[in-house]
Amino acid sequence: MITRVYGRKISMFLGGLAFLIGAILNGVAMNIAVLIIGRLLLGVGVGFANQSVPVYLSEMAPAKIRGALNIGFQMAITIGILGANFVNYGTARIEGGWGWRVSLALAGVPAILMTIGSLFLPDTPNSIMERGHHEEAKKMLQKIRGTENVDHEFRDLVQASEAAKKVDHPWRNILEPRYRPQLVICFLVPFFQQLTGINVIMFYAPVLFKTLGFGDDASLMSSAITGVANVVATVVSIVSVDRFGRRGLFLEGGTQMIICQIAVGALIGVNFGVIGEGSFSKVEADLLLTLICLYVAAFAWSWDPLGWLVPSEICPLEIRSAGQVINVSVNMFFTFIIAQGFLSMLCSMKFGLFFFFGGFVVVMTIFIFFLLPETKNVPIEEMNRVPIEEMNSVWKAHWFWGKYIPNEAVIARTLRNRHFCR
Repeated sequence: MITRVYGRKISMFLGGLAFLIGAILNGVAMNIAVLIIGRLLLGVGVGFANQSVPVYLSEMAPAKIRGALNIGFQMAITIGILGANFVNYGTARIEGGWGWRVSLALAGVPAILMTIGSLFLPDTPNSIMERGHHEEAKKMLQKIRGTENVDHEFRDLVQASEAAKKVDHPWRNILEPRYRPQLVICFLVPFFQQLTGINVIMFYAPVLFKTLGFGDDASLMSSAITGVANVVATVVSIVSVDRFGRRGLFLEGGTQMIICQIAVGALIGVNFGVIGEGSFSKVEADLLLTLICLYVAAFAWSWDPLGWLVPSEICPLEIRSAGQVINVSVNMFFTFIIAQGFLSMLCSMKFGLFFFFGGFVVVMTIFIFFLLPETKNVPIEEMNRVPIEEMNSVWKAHWFWGKYIPNEAVIARTLRNRHFCR
């Protein structure tokens, strides 16, 4: 609601501010209650940022580089994860038992950057138009495109805004059959993203490596190494997403994750069995770390960035905020579920845990193959003189989703476009 009514910029500012206050409370916490309040505020900040930033980037970027710019959001997250790994490695060596305070308080650094940075960012033309400021929206569009000739794109933006104003209840509208593709994908993509098992690795890498026989320092360093793989693979995604498309990265990444998870599960099963007792030789430990790095890399150039990119670019303006809220809420909810259940699952399922998540990756890869059309270079509103309903044409041409898209959704805009072009 805040993102739609007040704009993406305000949402980013509020998210950064909430995160900053949460980081300060965590750093100075003298009891569990303050620590919990701080963590809740961190969650509020993450929710605001995840809801507003991908939409902001998708709306500001030209279609031909939208994927790369949007994945810049994920690139910042992976760099943050890597930095956090090294911070944890360093603060674990602080004597006196207060290193954890430094670790938690340093989360305030990116929060300050986000809070202050949002003050200097312009709002998107789409958001300005949505709030009724047509001339201001056109000037902003000319500014970010670097040209006065934005009539075609601006015309389509006006049409999209007029359509959005007719929607009083985006939550009700997104349930209509014509938006069924967006609803399903905005729900299932973040759901599947968490069921890859990536948070098992990223949240609990030190615990996992320590459980498998790595020492304290070795487990922290191993998690830092996986963080490096995460960053490097995200760069690969930035370079390739607008060249090879979303589907290609999804399918390749899913296949690579399946192979790695089966191999990791088998390696742990052979050495530890169902009892959970055993050890790795140095060669086996190095092989395990390599497989996990390959798994993290596959996720980092496929499901990680695309899980945010695709939902942010498929929704028309009238349901865009609702679609992104669904995406973020589903993602955060299942992040919580996996985080709470991982240790119990590891103790009970042992090496079978990797087969469990591997099975979900098989399902989600099949889902992408059959049900996600390619969205590369398909505009948000009107980019490169191609109307937003080209996305409707994509859905209409799909073997499954086509039955949900009414003919007038494609024909009406085509007729309007011909009228404007005369």
